[in-house]
Amino acid sequence: MVEHIFDLSVEKKIFYAVLGFSWTVYLWEAYLSYRQRRTYRSTTDVPRELLKIMDSETFEKSRLYQLDKSNFSFWSGLYSETEGTLILLLGGIPFLWDTAGSLTSRIGLGSEYEITQSLVFLTLATLFSAFTGLPWSVYNTFVIEEKHGFNQQTLGFFLKDAVKKFIVTQCILLPVTSLLLYIIKIGGDFFFIYAWLFTLAVSLVLVTIYADYIAPLFDKFAPLPEGELKTDIETMAKSISFPLTKVYVVEGSKRSSHSNAYFYGFFKNKRIVLFDTLLEDYSPLNQAGEPENEEASNESKAKQKNKKQGCNNSEILAVLGHELGHWKLGHMVKNIGISQMNSFLCFSLFAVLIGRKELFVAFGFNDSQPTLIGLMIIFQFIFSPYNEVLSFCLTVLSRRFEFQADAFARGMGKATELCSALIKLNKDNLGFPVADWLFSMWHYSHPPLLERLRALGSIKQD
Repeated sequence: MVEHIFDLSVEKKIFYAVLGFSWTVYLWEAYLSYRQRRTYRSTTDVPRELLKIMDSETFEKSRLYQLDKSNFSFWSGLYSETEGTLILLLGGIPFLWDTAGSLTSRIGLGSEYEITQSLVFLTLATLFSAFTGLPWSVYNTFVIEEKHGFNQQTLGFFLKDAVKKFIVTQCILLPVTSLLLYIIKIGGDFFFIYAWLFTLAVSLVLVTIYADYIAPLFDKFAPLPEGELKTDIETMAKSISFPLTKVYVVEGSKRSSHSNAYFYGFFKNKRIVLFDTLLEDYSPLNQAGEPENEEASNESKAKQKNKKQGCNNSEILAVLGHELGHWKLGHMVKNIGISQMNSFLCFSLFAVLIGRKELFVAFGFNDSQPTLIGLMIIFQFIFSPYNEVLSFCLTVLSRRFEFQADAFARGMGKATELCSALIKLNKDNLGFPVADWLFSMWHYSHPPLLERLRALGSIKQD
């Protein structure tokens, strides 16, 4: 067996190494998920230290919700891994590339129009991904999320939203990809520097325009009405010199009852966005009665499946104190710096590897070395071990940042309110407060609820 492996060609070794590592990662993830499912099944009673903050009914609901999600993740993950394996074994990538070439040749464009062929390939690949992923997305939304009271969408709204997302994605992806490929083609020996600078510029532009021009295509954004909450938010922002310009409320309740909050913007133009489901006084899910208009009735099924949800004003300020802590402590800048150093490193290694013909031959490209295919092979397949290690390191760093942001909010005198908000949000989102230590270490970018409450001083360590 070992001798047979050593007798394989370099191309075959590369191919089977990629395939083997992919399945190794899948089996590791499946093992971790199995450990967590075992925790869901065995932990049927509220732990003693949680008795004061979580009732048995909510605990059972969260347990069953997370168990359903984990079972769904197992089957969808198995399908995804099997699909990816079959695509590689059956030559799906070169087949799709040849199909794209056939389509471009029909309009009189030969193989010299590589960028055009690349864009057709990309469109076909994203179409395939969208169609194969649609049944899983439908099941997740209309079976699991619906069963546990989170889904607020009709099927018509869901499908319209999916089409809109696909179109918007293509409108961004295709021009950016074409420019990136062009830069790589004409960039000479230092193309990797120009390609990195281009992707940096694109990422900064997208972060800047997303909430103002892209997100409103899918959700309604409205300024937070004048009142005590807005005044308190502005006062808190001013107290730490946060350059706040606007506060928005996004109508997240028309698609889900999950809640969130974030800020965005660069330099002196920061905005805060609050989901209406986060605001106890604004969430439509807390208001009885019929929808205000026919459009709301058609697009959103405002159900009264959950108890009153969201946070009061003092708790919202505590949550924002945590979020502003990320800004004050430089977490956003640090994350951008890490991301860009990683991006530069990857483009530098790509420049070294792109000329290696055996990488292309390994995946069925015997007669050509398309740049887009090279990007896919190197970034997705060859870099996969590095990407796994980096992902774990970033997860560990993220947890550290979360503790620091909690401590910042505590330093603002909001520890009690933040603890209350975390407990409420955990209940509203049916988060399960008990986690297998290995699953948590590998996956949780945010510390488990109990760890955060202990760090804030709400629960004493036994």
